[in-house]
Formats: sequence, structure tokens, C-alpha cells
Amino acid sequence: MHRTPNANRLHIALFGRRNSGKSSLINALTGQDTALVSPTPGTTTDPVQKAMEIYPLGACLLIDTPGFDDSGSLGELRVERTLQMVEKSDIALLLCEGEAIDKEWKEKLEGVGIPTILVLNKADIRIDTQVQVRRIEQLCGEIPLVVSAKEGIGMDDIRRAIMAKLPGEFDAQTITGGLAGEGDLVLLVMPQDIQAPKGRLILPQVQTLRELLDKKCLVMSCTTDKLAQTLQALAHPPHLIITDSQVFRTVYQQKPPESLLTSFSVLFAGYKGDIHYYIESAAAIGRLTEHSRVLIAEACTHAPLTEDIGREKLPGMLRARVGKALRIDVVSGNDFPADLSAYQLVIQCGACMFNRRYVLHRIGQARTQGIPMTNYGVAIAYLSGILDKVSYAGQ
Repeated sequence: MHRTPNANRLHIALFGRRNSGKSSLINALTGQDTALVSPTPGTTTDPVQKAMEIYPLGACLLIDTPGFDDSGSLGELRVERTLQMVEKSDIALLLCEGEAIDKEWKEKLEGVGIPTILVLNKADIRIDTQVQVRRIEQLCGEIPLVVSAKEGIGMDDIRRAIMAKLPGEFDAQTITGGLAGEGDLVLLVMPQDIQAPKGRLILPQVQTLRELLDKKCLVMSCTTDKLAQTLQALAHPPHLIITDSQVFRTVYQQKPPESLLTSFSVLFAGYKGDIHYYIESAAAIGRLTEHSRVLIAEACTHAPLTEDIGREKLPGMLRARVGKALRIDVVSGNDFPADLSAYQLVIQCGACMFNRRYVLHRIGQARTQGIPMTNYGVAIAYLSGILDKVSYAGQ
């Protein structure tokens, strides 16, 4: 339950007015006192996330949000935080009271493709439940689920509704796709530089390795300096080589002609985002000039290191090609500008810390504004002159 990364969990967000019972419903669904509950409106001031294993849904991330009817200058900031959670939601539970704002939020959520389940809470204390049900149906065009978070009534109905509305493509994506199958020999080239946490592998490497083992592949790994020696030790060339993008060219120069080549970042470009748009957008690198402006978006928030790929290596490669005056901005975590018009290119990291829904939201922003967007691995492959030689899932 605790080892599944949050980025790989089904994101279920609860939306509603203040004191509608969102926090109580979170607690009822999880069977724990996950969220602070109080009769005072506005108790939840920031989104609260709880990772849970919920039968029969599997690994989930439940998100409790501030009330969308909050007011005042501080309330506006809380509503803004709630709106940010929309971008990450796979499914929404909308707690309704039969007010116009319910319809507004239902249209807002479904307008960006989020399956939405209407819920009428507090059935244990209502004397006008059926009147409210009819009002919500007339207003929103759908009959809500009637539940009582306090008494635990209707929780199975919510779980069944989530299963019924589960996006068809959810969890359908795999990291390696059809690039490797049972019995294939796969070589992982993983340089252990200053960015690699001591005693551990980074998340994309761990997740890729686990998937390959689940596929019953034969997996070999080495560091870059041991690549030649490793290839010599193998009885036959590997079917697939997966490398860190930073050493793309080095590995390409040494790989056997019959071996496919990709990188962890390129694989995650397809796993988390739109690989075809990333590849199409990489051509924008060739159109950059010293007067251009590039945005690099990291999913992680961390202290920059001397070998940092997003803040040091990739900017260095871009400036070596375009010119030292090239302006490069870096944002991290959820800091992503709504207006991208100032940029000629956006380069997103592999996004192992984000769920796919959120990455596709960012890509949608770029597409709508006509801004090319690619990712670290695709950009480095382009800059190395080997993008057309790189394999990717869904090719």
C-alpha cells in the first residue's frame, strides 16, 4: 500500500462547498481519521492528500480540497489551490447542495474530461433528502448518490460508481510498451553520478526495472564506464538498451547495430505524456536563436546540484548549440505558468513524480497556446543528433 508511488495512484479528488462533509467522507472512505473534521466552515485550508489501498480500486490517492465557495482574499487563495487539484484529478466526487455553484463546478470538471460523481452527503440529518435529490437532478441533469459519511452509509455505492467511471485508459499505459517481452535481454545503463541518491536507484530506474522483471525479461545493468566490458560479457547483443539520457551519445556509439536504444526519460515521455507531440516539438530546438526563451519544467523540488540535468547540463547543451545569450527559465514542482506565450519551447522532465493526467494537462496548455513542448530525453537525443535512432513505446 505504501510503496506504490503517488504518481501511479488513481487520483480521486473531493470538491464541494465549505462544511459539505468532504473531510468526513474522506475519513469514511479510508476508515481512518485522515482529514481534520470540524463543524466550523473552512476547516480545510489546503489540499490534503491520503494514499490508500481501497478495494476494489487498488492504489488510490484521495485529495480533500478547500471549499470552492470560500471568500475574502485568503479564501480566493484557497479556491486557487482547489482549482490546481482539478488538473491532477482522475475522478471527482462533487458534494452537492442543489445550488447553482454545483452545476458550475460539474461543468468545469466535465469540461476538462474528468469523470464526475455527484454526492448528496449528510443523509442521516436531512429531513428533505428527496427534495434535495430532485433539485440536484433538475439542476445538474443527474441523480446524486445519497450517503452519510458520519454513519458510513453509501460508501460501497461510491466505490462502485468510481469503478464504473474509471477512465478506460487508466493504468493501460506501460513504461516499455512493446519494446521488450518475455525472454528478451535488456541492458540498463545507469551512471551513478552525484544526482543518484546513495544506496538507492532513482524512481524511473526502479519502476522500469520492476516492469521488465514482471514481463519476465532478462535484465542486466551496468554503469557507463563498464558498458563495453558488459557487452563483451554477454553471449549475444541485448534486444534493448535503456540508458540515462545524459549519456545517450556515448551509449549510441558503443551499442551493437541490432540492439534497440532508448532512455528512461524517453520511456517516461510516453508513459506520462504525449511522446508524439514531444518528438514533433523537438524540431523547435533547431529554430531557436540567441533571442529565444526556453522554459525548463522539473517535477521535483530539490536543491540544485553541480551536475543537475535540468539546471546545468541541458541548459549547457542548448547554449552550446544556440548561443550563450539564450534565456532559460526553470520552474519546479507545481509552478507552471498559465501563460506560455513568452516562450519558444517548453522542456518537461520525465515527470515520474506527476500523474499522467497532470502532465497531459500541461501539454494541453502548450498545444492550445501553440507552444512546442518536449521532454529531457527527447531534447537530448535531438541535440545529440540521434533522435531518429531512438526507440519508444507506441512507435
